Amino acid sequence: MNKHPLEQWGSMVASKKGRLLALAFWVLLVVVLSFAWPQINSIESESGKNLPDTEMSEQAASIIAEQFPNDAGTPLLLVWHRENGLSPDDFSAIQGVYSELQAKPLAHQTMVPPFDQMPPQALMASASENGTTIVTPVFFEKGVATDMLQDSLDKLTKIMEGYQVQLDEKLSSDALHVRYSGPVGIATDAVSLFSQADVKLLIATVLLVLVLLIIIYRSPLLAIIPLIVVGLAYGVISPTLGFFAEQGWIEKDSQAVSIMTVLLFGAGTDYCLFLISKYREILFDVEDKTVAMKLAVKESGGAILMSALTVVIGLATLSLAHYGAFQRFAVPFSFGVLVMGIAALVVLPAILVLIGRVAFFPFTPRTEEMANKKGKKQHKPSHKVSHKIGHFVTHKPWVVIAVTVILLGGLAAFVPRIQYTFDLLSSFPKDMPSREGFTLIEENFSPGELAPVQLVIDTEGSDINLQQQLEAISYIDSVADVQIGEKNKNIHLYELTLNANPYAQESLAHIPELQTEVIKMLEAQGLNQAEKHVWLGGETASQYDTQQITKRDETVIMPTMIALIALLLFVYLRSITATVYLLATVIISYFGALGAGWLILHHIMGAEAISGAIPLYAFVFLVALGEDYNIFMISEIWKKRKTTDHLTAVEEGVVRTGSVITSAGLILAGTFAVLATLPIQVLVQFGVVTAIGVLLDTFIVRPLLVPAITTVLGKYAFWPGKLFKKDA
Repeated sequence: MNKHPLEQWGSMVASKKGRLLALAFWVLLVVVLSFAWPQINSIESESGKNLPDTEMSEQAASIIAEQFPNDAGTPLLLVWHRENGLSPDDFSAIQGVYSELQAKPLAHQTMVPPFDQMPPQALMASASENGTTIVTPVFFEKGVATDMLQDSLDKLTKIMEGYQVQLDEKLSSDALHVRYSGPVGIATDAVSLFSQADVKLLIATVLLVLVLLIIIYRSPLLAIIPLIVVGLAYGVISPTLGFFAEQGWIEKDSQAVSIMTVLLFGAGTDYCLFLISKYREILFDVEDKTVAMKLAVKESGGAILMSALTVVIGLATLSLAHYGAFQRFAVPFSFGVLVMGIAALVVLPAILVLIGRVAFFPFTPRTEEMANKKGKKQHKPSHKVSHKIGHFVTHKPWVVIAVTVILLGGLAAFVPRIQYTFDLLSSFPKDMPSREGFTLIEENFSPGELAPVQLVIDTEGSDINLQQQLEAISYIDSVADVQIGEKNKNIHLYELTLNANPYAQESLAHIPELQTEVIKMLEAQGLNQAEKHVWLGGETASQYDTQQITKRDETVIMPTMIALIALLLFVYLRSITATVYLLATVIISYFGALGAGWLILHHIMGAEAISGAIPLYAFVFLVALGEDYNIFMISEIWKKRKTTDHLTAVEEGVVRTGSVITSAGLILAGTFAVLATLPIQVLVQFGVVTAIGVLLDTFIVRPLLVPAITTVLGKYAFWPGKLFKKDA
């Protein structure tokens, strides 16, 4: 009789030569790759494009670059402030800084206004009405990597220090303060937050996983082994991704790398636990550790591979996104989980068999015969709680279904109430320089000055000037004089200052309104097909396009991911019925997590809105990871059903997987919850929603809802597979 492929694999990696070869190969691979290729974190973070060229704001930017080449570049706004009013000495200091920037330009600096040559009175006239604040720009080349901009800002900071300008002190202190804001300040602050987050995140995640493993298994060695496996997997993943980024195959995204670290420790530890628990279970009946590992790989390997593939395929669907940030997540995540799944079936079995039963010390699993010989306990788990849950679920399935669906449905009912924001600044801590700078602008000037809306019009030779009509619009604070295109005199540019935060939701909503208004103005002046002659650019228009493209990505990625996972489930389980209800349970769990997340973030943590990217990120992670647990438990039910009756198979499935999935779920939820300790609101929100979703899957969907549905369906749970015909 031919051996099962996974059993053959188990024999190979567990054998005396095989385990040493497997470990030596992997360690050698880590060493070679680490020397040959750069680590992903060492690659400079490019300011990757998020919007396709077809979007209106991108088209506007392209026209402006061509027709207004004197466009100074990307601005850094220097927000100067003194609480008691700016003094003549302060204006002299500002002029001194600009004099140095003129004499010795910073790297990638394109131009600075000649403030150093102005009469002091002219500069003072630009200050706010209350005399406390003035905003001056420094322009940089477009598309420069944020790391390089940060180097320029560091040099600027040294210049500031020479003039006794304060960058870190509280704004209320009596001194001349400056805050870096505007597009350059915001971009560098964002990268700075993520780079600070990396190390903290890694340390916090490792410590949390270690503590949880020690609590769950009460074995110091067993707590360290999964971390070693994840570390060895990361040793392959990081340089490989670094190589991909160096070759230009992928763009490094600091946020993606931060979350990938969490995902690897969470999902990687889960896969390790699935194999460890099966190995320990078999060690109670099989004395030979090599044979025990061979059987453990055979019995759990399929579920581990399927779980990993589900996550890999689910996360890979992000590559279908038009929004750049979503695309940049796809490869690191899916590749990371793929390598992690392989490591769990190559490195982990080798380490476990090398160490043997000692890995479980002091609660060493022994066969009955071994225990009797040594006069020691077997330490066999009783699964008392899991037995009670399994019995209750199989004997009161309709009660379980009703209660869990009402609970999840009740939480999901809050989803329509969620408010979303595309305001990057709202993700920053309130004391972040760019946010403090923006607050000063908002309090002392028109907040729209931070990022004006750029209106581009092709007049096709008509004598059109919309300045007065634009100034009459209620949400526009001011309109700069019209600029005429250099290469095409028919191209006109208006810079509009909104009277609200240009990143706020209300400002985004004005973009389509403004477009409609301008089209009407042009039509009134006799311009045919006016809609083809209007473009809106700038940060607000860009954020509006982001909002629209995010909606598009959701409508493409979510159904595609469901279809691919459905196909994978059907191939593995050969059951249409199971495929449908396993997917339905994780989808209702996702909506429950989103609703519960909003309740916590809004009503407890005081968030007025959550990032518009959260629904898609949370969906991809929760559906893929939630299906992980379903696969692991349902595969146990399918195995038991081959040798026993339906109710016993379901009950045994709950019992056999109860403790391992509970511990795996706690670890995964804990690792995502670590994100909530970071100062970046978008990661806090993502961490809270995914942690809640994992807990709902762990304690409601997997032990209660799925087995209850399987019980009610009876043999139809297996339709049209072999197990369905078995009862016929």
